[in-house]
Amino acid sequence: MGSPSILAVATAADLAASALNPSLDSWDQAPAASELEALVTAALAKEVYGTPADALVTTGGTESNQLALLLARELHGAVQLVCARNAHHSLRRATWLLGLPEPITVPAPAGTLDPTTLDATLTKLPGPLIVAATAGTTDAGLIDPLPAIADICQAHGARLHIDAAYGGGLLFSDRHRSSLDGLRRAHTVTLDLHKLGWQPTAAGLLAVQDPHDLRVLEHHADYLNADDDTEAGLPDLLGRSLRTTRRPDILKIAVTLKTLGRQGLGALADQVCAHAREFAHLIAAHPGFELYAPPTISTVLFRPTHWTDDAVADVRRTLLTQGSAVLGRARPDGRLWLKATLLNPHTTPGDLAALLKLVEGHTPR
Repeated sequence: MGSPSILAVATAADLAASALNPSLDSWDQAPAASELEALVTAALAKEVYGTPADALVTTGGTESNQLALLLARELHGAVQLVCARNAHHSLRRATWLLGLPEPITVPAPAGTLDPTTLDATLTKLPGPLIVAATAGTTDAGLIDPLPAIADICQAHGARLHIDAAYGGGLLFSDRHRSSLDGLRRAHTVTLDLHKLGWQPTAAGLLAVQDPHDLRVLEHHADYLNADDDTEAGLPDLLGRSLRTTRRPDILKIAVTLKTLGRQGLGALADQVCAHAREFAHLIAAHPGFELYAPPTISTVLFRPTHWTDDAVADVRRTLLTQGSAVLGRARPDGRLWLKATLLNPHTTPGDLAALLKLVEGHTPR
């Protein structure tokens, strides 16, 4: 249940992209795909920010987070990253790749970045600073208090990046969109429509509030973006990615948006969030299981009552190797929890009950 189901229309578009096989390293190799990418990325960036902005297509959340730190470094110098201890591992790896200082980690006592501690931390640090908040943590699927974090960053003159690789899909939902209040105040935002967008990989994006920030990525190679071609009006694609050869991954996203629209994708997001709440109620009502907390998005943490961590780890591996269920694992409070991230809109109450029975039927060693 941890892997998202993939929309048939997106799969068909991805197949067409593979068959046509254009590469977005220069406009002459993919004129239609280039124009489509420009239109769709601008539309998605506006969905994030509410005003005209820009976005780059990436391979996923890891590349988007790396790009966000790269932009910060090129614009402000050797920035110091400040993030919660449970921030995505790609942020720490990005500082290593980019030669930046080791990140300063802030406690997340309730599973989210603590604003009071963040404020105190930024007060002690010299600039330039970049704070990375999260909308959809990898452990429990929680959303940091984005408005408060944005206020603190503004007060300290710190750049703000929000990793919304998981939770960003809630933008399509009228019911859940408000949980992302504060997102548009970030300088950069990571999205990954492989998750709450139901796209085949790769389907990542980095939304950028100020399109001028992307100028630092500009690069010249005469055979790809000759000056006279650019002056004649041919789009320069080399600064749209750190990659040269690129698949037209925007096609499947464009076809999905055209087919389902924002309302259709929002309905799917509402369904998986409802499934998570239903599963949480099922767990809470069962005397043999313990629920970590009500779900924020579609991640549910649970464990059999009175089991040891070794027993919890064993049942997860057993179900995985038997091919019965794919469950994640998390330690938000020092104990090991089973993690069900519900991303299939077609999940039924029977599926959820069957999953509990599979775990319940396992005899701990």
